[in-house]
Amino acid sequence: MSLPVTVVGIGADGWDGLSPRAQRAVTDAEVLMGSTRQLGLVPESAARRVPWPTPMVPALPALFDEHRERRVCVLASGDPMFHGVGVTLCRVLGPDRVRVIAHPSSVSLACARLGWPLHEVPTVSLVNRPVATLTPELRDGARVLVLGNDQHTPAVVADLLREGGFGGSRMVLLEQLGGPAERVHDGTADAWPPEAGDPLNVIALEVRGSGAARRLTRNPGLPDAAYRGDGQMTKHEVRALTLSALAPAPGELLWDVGGGSGTIGIEWMRSHPRCRAVAFEREPSRVAQIQDNASALGVPALAVRGSAPEAFDGEAAGPDAIFVGGGVTQDGMLDACWARLRPGGRMVVNAVTAESESLVLQWHSRHGGDLRKFQVYRGEPLGGFTAWRPQLPVAQWSVSKPGPATETTEESNQ
Repeated sequence: MSLPVTVVGIGADGWDGLSPRAQRAVTDAEVLMGSTRQLGLVPESAARRVPWPTPMVPALPALFDEHRERRVCVLASGDPMFHGVGVTLCRVLGPDRVRVIAHPSSVSLACARLGWPLHEVPTVSLVNRPVATLTPELRDGARVLVLGNDQHTPAVVADLLREGGFGGSRMVLLEQLGGPAERVHDGTADAWPPEAGDPLNVIALEVRGSGAARRLTRNPGLPDAAYRGDGQMTKHEVRALTLSALAPAPGELLWDVGGGSGTIGIEWMRSHPRCRAVAFEREPSRVAQIQDNASALGVPALAVRGSAPEAFDGEAAGPDAIFVGGGVTQDGMLDACWARLRPGGRMVVNAVTAESESLVLQWHSRHGGDLRKFQVYRGEPLGGFTAWRPQLPVAQWSVSKPGPATETTEESNQ
């Protein structure tokens, strides 16, 4: 029988900052796990001390199986369930086996120091993530808390702000929050020094944009000029309508088939930090431009795979939504997409040629859904006047895949 694992949150104030209950969990443990720094914050005891292995997550099942009959206490930074190891352990071991004794998180302490309302301030973790992850939160007047990855994070964040036209932003660096070595540095991104500080840090930002700063909303339909590449993309107006039909929700997974410039997958992910996407693109040059655009627009976690549908076999999870913007008439493409779409998921197909539109009409006759056709005109110069220039018309089919309950009901009515 496996004994429960107790996870104790500990702050920079170390042992003295722990509650009596948390201290008892540590002293009663037969095995103590945590980082070398965290293990050094508690008094010596008879417990066996196990620093985290590298890489950590793949080793966890075997590590906890080895000690399943011992009282194990895990030390975690601050609140273990806020970007902490507690989340990982609940996923690996199951929540029924994990007992969490929380400590105030670093962002709670930061808001207490600054007088900011914690519930109104977004937090971006840069722990093991590219600094571009911060980009979607940058807008004039925004307040943002950033969890630093190491002592170099403040300087990297300052560089990102300057390059994006936000050099006038206020930066407050809070190091070793709650501990005896706590320090606070206040300045602007433009004047931020390049020297490294303490690796345990939180950065509070009050964003100020200059005239050079781009205002890029999280809502779908970014300007076409926000993307770089060969121009192969779903254009601004149709993109907004396409994302509306795809209807992203937090935590859902999209497959963007025929990624081009990556516009659909990128704006799906920008809609919420938990949205995930995989783009499929056969042209190597476009794979690179998708990756470049994803990084520049703040979603570097967008995965880019090779040619569809062959690359589908490498994906373990079925998507919640699929967008087909390229390769519609390729033999077997829509069949492969439909087969991998999870029950209840949505598929949206945009057709711009007569052949692809004919195929979409056939699929609509078999599976139902909604058909729409868009014709967009843009005002462009004509001599000294303005003329309406038509864009290519786009036929769009959107459909939800029936689930088992729906299929059973339909069969019973036949």
